[in-house]
Amino acid sequence: MSLFLSLSLLLLSVVITTYSAIEPDESLPKTCPVVTCASPGLPGRDGRDGLKGEKGEPGQGPSGIQGPPGKLGPQGLPGFPGPPGSRGQKGDPGVCPKCDDDQAVLEREALRSELDRVKKWLTFALGKKVGRKLYLTNGQRMTFDSVKAECSHFQASMAVPMNAEENEAILYVTKGDAFLGITDKEKEGHFVDLTGRPVTYQNWNAHEPNNDNSGEDCVIILPKGKWNDISCSSSYLAVCEFPV
Repeated sequence: MSLFLSLSLLLLSVVITTYSAIEPDESLPKTCPVVTCASPGLPGRDGRDGLKGEKGEPGQGPSGIQGPPGKLGPQGLPGFPGPPGSRGQKGDPGVCPKCDDDQAVLEREALRSELDRVKKWLTFALGKKVGRKLYLTNGQRMTFDSVKAECSHFQASMAVPMNAEENEAILYVTKGDAFLGITDKEKEGHFVDLTGRPVTYQNWNAHEPNNDNSGEDCVIILPKGKWNDISCSSSYLAVCEFPV
């Protein structure tokens, strides 16, 4: 019985001691925070901006996506020419379409040879060559103006003998009665060729030119090789003079 009483007293003393430890001290001043003890006041005015701080160090994170390019600025002044570059290697020879190659030369020589043969055939069969002139006739009788047009069509001119040898060649081709490229239409008695040059060689028949009936302004070669003035509207053989 005495043991039970002793344990009860011991337990009661522990409780009293613990209560005394947590009881506040009456001698300490009582305080409390402003936030919990007082009512909040009105906000103050905004202060002025402070000075701009120094630029900070670049961040360590990944860079963002590059933005679109800006507008093109004005063209700057041309710079100074740079130093000449090194000389390049020699290129391949060029091709000139207009230049002659060996094949073109051969073809041209062959064509020239063929033309020479054709001239010889024409001379033997139809014409007569004297110096650098070839006389040909188409065997047709025409007016003076028609003969002039016919010769011009073939890039030739009406035959005009400049000496006795050429006069004989024209007679050989035509046998006579053929128009010559001589006229005095511009000035009576002043005979010129179709370019207007005076005729220095003349081989008129007796009593010619006589300008019979005042209408004979053209010239023909007669069967004996002499000349006679005649009307330009008459029809006589055409004979042309080709340069060779």
